[in-house]
Amino acid sequence: MLDSNTFSTHRRGFLGRLGAAIALGVTGLGPVRLAAESAAPDGPSGAADPLEDWFNRINGKHRMLFDAPLPNSGFAAVWPRIYMNTMNATYGSKDPDDSVVVIFRHQAAPLALQDAMWAKYKFGEQLGIKDGDKPAMRNVYATITGLPIPGLGVAELLKGGVLIGVCNVALSVMAGDIATKTGGNADAIHAELVANRIAGVQVVPSGVMAVGRCQEKGCNYCFAG
Repeated sequence: MLDSNTFSTHRRGFLGRLGAAIALGVTGLGPVRLAAESAAPDGPSGAADPLEDWFNRINGKHRMLFDAPLPNSGFAAVWPRIYMNTMNATYGSKDPDDSVVVIFRHQAAPLALQDAMWAKYKFGEQLGIKDGDKPAMRNVYATITGLPIPGLGVAELLKGGVLIGVCNVALSVMAGDIATKTGGNADAIHAELVANRIAGVQVVPSGVMAVGRCQEKGCNYCFAG
């Protein structure tokens, strides 16, 4: 179980890496407007705002936000499906009636990334996540099997209509941390992480900003990390 000392350690480590990323001049810490998969132009200028288009998809009868700052054994990739299944069974609703959002931020950001990034940057080892008896070299939470409930995992939730966002500040800090350790270019690494997110995941300027916007859109809040 995580205690207050654990959270203090995570906070100090994150703030230190954030400072290092700023010192490196990681441009990914600035505002982002990253294109969604199929954003249509809107507004009088014809210019699309993919980020607001994404937030505007929160329009279901039932609205729930799962806030995931830590990996927490992948529960943020499980609970949304349980929520939808039980809402449907209890109230006779369908998945499209539910606007469900997951925000991966802080140390949970790697859960939004493809296997190649886990293998290259050893996120399993860094986060203490195992695949069998060894540190995970793939995103074990992209598709979760072996449980009596289908549709679990980040990629499967996206297929089911769940909105999933990942914190750009967290990605930037990760890029800066990797650059410091490897001597690489932080901006190039940040771009690589963004390009290798699981298809359908939206990059949001910051996780805490997205958590607030989702609640402004009427989402109830569930802490998932």
